[in-house]
Amino acid sequence: MRTTTRIGAVTAALTVTALALTGCASGSASGSSTTAASAATATGPKVDLSGTCPATVVVQTDWNPEGEHGHLYQMLGPNPTIDASGKTVTGDLYANGKPTGVKLEIRAGGPAIGYSKVSSQMYQDKSITLGYVSTDEAVQFSGKLPTTAVFAENDQSPFVIMYDPSKYKDVDSIKDLGKQLEEKKGVVRYFNGASYMSYLESAGILPKSILDGSYDGTPAKFVSAGGKDAQQGFATAEPYIYQNQVAAWGKKVAYKLVSSTGWNPYPETMSVRTGELSKLSPCLKQLVPVMQQADVDYLKSPGATNDLITQLVQQYNNGWTYDSKVGAFAAKQMKSLGIATDGDNGYVGDLDEKRVTDFIEKATPVFAGDGGDVKSGLQASDLYTNEFLDKKVSLGF
Repeated sequence: MRTTTRIGAVTAALTVTALALTGCASGSASGSSTTAASAATATGPKVDLSGTCPATVVVQTDWNPEGEHGHLYQMLGPNPTIDASGKTVTGDLYANGKPTGVKLEIRAGGPAIGYSKVSSQMYQDKSITLGYVSTDEAVQFSGKLPTTAVFAENDQSPFVIMYDPSKYKDVDSIKDLGKQLEEKKGVVRYFNGASYMSYLESAGILPKSILDGSYDGTPAKFVSAGGKDAQQGFATAEPYIYQNQVAAWGKKVAYKLVSSTGWNPYPETMSVRTGELSKLSPCLKQLVPVMQQADVDYLKSPGATNDLITQLVQQYNNGWTYDSKVGAFAAKQMKSLGIATDGDNGYVGDLDEKRVTDFIEKATPVFAGDGGDVKSGLQASDLYTNEFLDKKVSLGF
C-alpha cells in the first residue's frame, strides 16, 4: 500500500464535494460504453495477446481508482463489469481501439486489501499478474518479496509537503519550510511510520521537533490549525480539493515535491514477481508497449477514462471521494510538474540505473531501522528491466 495514503472519508462538516458520490454497496454492474479505450481515436495494428498472456491479466493497484492510475483504466474496453463488493473492474483489454483477445482485471488497493503492501498481496495471491510497486517498497522487501519493475508510467512521485502560502512565504525548499515551521512552532503532519519522513529527519532536512505523525487522512487538523501547520499530500489532488471541495478552507495551498529532497523513488511501477519474469517475458514483450501507449492516450485525452474512474469510486462506495474534476486536475498536474515525462531517453516508461542505485544507497539504512528486509548486496538491476519498452512510444511533451 501507499505509506503516503490519500485523503479518505472526509468529515461532512468540512467538505463540499463537487459530485455527490453515492454508489452501490455491492454486486456487479456494466460500465459506460463510451469510456476508456473504446472511445479512443488512436489507430494502429491489432495486438493479439491471446496465447502469450494470461487469459485475464490481473493488476493489483495500491489505492482506490484515481487519475494516476489512468493508464490502466484507459486499456479497458466497452462495458466493463464492475464488482462493487470485490472492488474490481474487468473488461476486454484494448490496444489501438481494438480488443487484444484477453481480459483485464483491475483490483483496487488500500482499504480494499486491508492496507497491505502490494508486494505482499502479490505473493499471497499468485493470480495477480502485475502490481503497483514503488521503488521504495521494492527496496524494502527485496529480500523475501522480490519484484521487478517493467514499466514506470510516471517519472516522478506527486507526493508533497503542502502549506499555507499566506503564513509561510518565500519558501525555497522543504528544508527552508522546516526552518520557518520551527520558528512559528508549527508541525509537519504525516502518516506515522512513513519511510520518507525517516529519511528527511536523518538527512537533516526536517528537525524531529516539528514532526507530527498524527495525520489521519482528513483535512480537520490542517484546517483547525489555521495555516500554522504543514501536511503531507499529493500535487495531483490536494491543491484542487482543498481550494474547491473543502469548504472550511476554500483557498490555495502551496507545496514542495518530496522528490526534490533526494528521496526520489519511481512511484507505482508496473511490477511482476521476480521469479516469474522469465515465464512472463513473451507476454510482457507485447503488453508493455500497449501500456506505454495507453499512458500516452490517457494524458492526451483523459476525460472518458476519468468518467469511468468516477463511476468506479461511486460504486465501490468505501469512503473515498474522487470525481472527474479532480481527475482532470491530476492529468494536468502530471504534465505541468514533470511527474509524467519521457525521462532522458525520449520514450515513456524507463527507469534510470544511476537514479535507482542512488536511491538504494539512501533507502537501505532507512529500511534497516524500519523492519525492512533488504536483499544483501541489492543492485539496481535486481529491481527493474527496460527490455520490454518500445522506444518509439513518447508522451511528446
